Formats: sequence, C-alpha cells, structure tokens
Amino acid sequence: MDRPTPSSPTPRGPRRSRHWGDLIFAGLVGLGGAGVLVLVFAILGVLLYQSGLSFRAFGWQFVIGTQWDVRDNIYGVVPFVSGTLITSAIALVIGFPLAVGSAIFLTTQAPRWMRGPVGTVIELLAAIPSVVYGFWGLYVLGPYMRTNVEPALHRYLGWTGAFNGPATGTDILTAGVILAVMVIPTISAISRETLAAVPISQREAALSLGATNWETTRVAIVPYARSGIFGATILGLGRALGETMAVTMTIGNRDAVPTSFFSQGQTIASLIANELTNSNGPLQYSAIIEAGLILLFISLLVNVLARLLLWRVLRVTGGSTE
Repeated sequence: MDRPTPSSPTPRGPRRSRHWGDLIFAGLVGLGGAGVLVLVFAILGVLLYQSGLSFRAFGWQFVIGTQWDVRDNIYGVVPFVSGTLITSAIALVIGFPLAVGSAIFLTTQAPRWMRGPVGTVIELLAAIPSVVYGFWGLYVLGPYMRTNVEPALHRYLGWTGAFNGPATGTDILTAGVILAVMVIPTISAISRETLAAVPISQREAALSLGATNWETTRVAIVPYARSGIFGATILGLGRALGETMAVTMTIGNRDAVPTSFFSQGQTIASLIANELTNSNGPLQYSAIIEAGLILLFISLLVNVLARLLLWRVLRVTGGSTE
C-alpha cells in the first residue's frame, strides 16, 4: 500500500512579508498622490479666500477692466492678461521651431559624437537662473533690439500696425524673445527623448520603400512622436506663462494694454512681483491675489484645451494619447 506523499509546507513567512510590503508600498504612493491633490486644492482655497475682498468690490468688472489705478483703487486685469498671452505666444512662435528642429537634428542627422555634447549644452540652458536671463536681456539683448531689430521691423512691417511705436528695447517683443530662449531647453529635451523612442523599424520601413531622410522624418518619425512633442510644447508654454523675473526686467512694467509689440506692458507674474510687497491696503492686496488666481485658471484652461485638441487630432489619425 502506497504511503501518501506529504505535502510540502507553505512558506507563510515570505508570502506574508511580501503581502505587508505591498500594502505599505501602496499606502505610501497613495499618500504621495493624495498629498499632491491636497496641496493643489489648498493653494486654490487660499487664493479664493484671499481674493474675496476684490471680487466683492469689483465683481466681473475686474476680469474685463482695462485700468489699474492704485491711487483711486480701480483694478482691472485685462492689461496683464493680454501681456501674458502675447509674450507667451511670441515665445512659442520663436522657440518651438528652434527646439523641435534641434531635437530632430540631434536624433536623426547629427553624428553620434555630437549628440551628447550638443544635447547637454541645450539642457544647460534650463539650469541658468531667470535673473541671469533678465540681466542678459536688459544689458545685451535689449540694446541690440533697440538699435537693430526693432527699427528694421518698423521699417518693413510697420504697415501692419503690430510694429509701431518707439523702439525702446524693453517691451513686449524683447520679453517674448527672452521667454523663447527659456522654453527651448524644455521643449527640445522632451521632444528629443520622444523622437529617440521611435522604433527603428519605423525608420527602416520608410527607408526600404525609397524614402529620403526628409520624407522618413516627416512621414514615419514625427507623426509617431507627435503626442510627446505636443506635451513638451505645453510644458514650455506653462513656463512662459508663469515666468517672472526675466520678464519683469525686460518688459517695461507699464500698466496698460499693449497696442503693438513695441509697447511696454506687464504680465500677471510681473505684476505680482512688482506690487505684492508694496501693496497700499487690503483691497490692492486682494486684487493682486485675484490676478494670481486668474493666472492659475489660464494655465489650467490652456492645458485642458491642449489635451482636448490632442485627443481630437489623435482620434482622427488613429494615434494614441499614451
């Protein structure tokens, strides 16, 4: 008669320790995620509470008002919203092609010995403090814009109305150029990583069909990395919207709606930097906080609209947002 084979004992210790380890890990990462959400809602709550006095005093007139008069306690945020949007748009128009072009060059065209050093130099632009950019813009770029670039733009494009006014070198255009330099490393670094992640088979398939390097990049590489490039652009735009010190030093800090690219103005971030520590009373302080709340909503709205646009484009082309 055969003896029953004894069953091997279950290793309860290691399994139990793995079970508790998973629970602790899940709890820690969940706590981290919840902490970020709590921080976001805490910031939003503080901004809403601190801006209550201004909202009760001006209502929606604050959002559509074009006058910021500290002496008469009249506050409208339109000049600063327009300055923020215009300088950020200039930054993207100038910085996006340079950043994506450098990313494509380093990924597909540059020799291997060049990719590392040049990529590192571009990434080092992100490590330069914004105040250094501000000094460079104030003492190097500003005078050059005033004596060379802006007179030429006025001569050849002044008929459009966008390049009228005196050339000062401290204006909306100069601030936009500074922001363009500052967003290049963000867009370039993320775009380069996205382009490098394109499978080799994508490129080889296009080349095997007789495509040139330009056609391979246009048809097989860039469409595959489109979502990553788009995300990098939104991150660059986010930095342009919130940049403070460099813009404050180069934009002219005038509380008026810009009428051309040569106009001096302010962004919401530069307004907060200039006036928050010099507020003349609780109403002005509350108005400044409400301007910061509007900047937060603008950043949120830009990201939501960009996400919806990307989702629609990828749905039409059959891509993925992941």
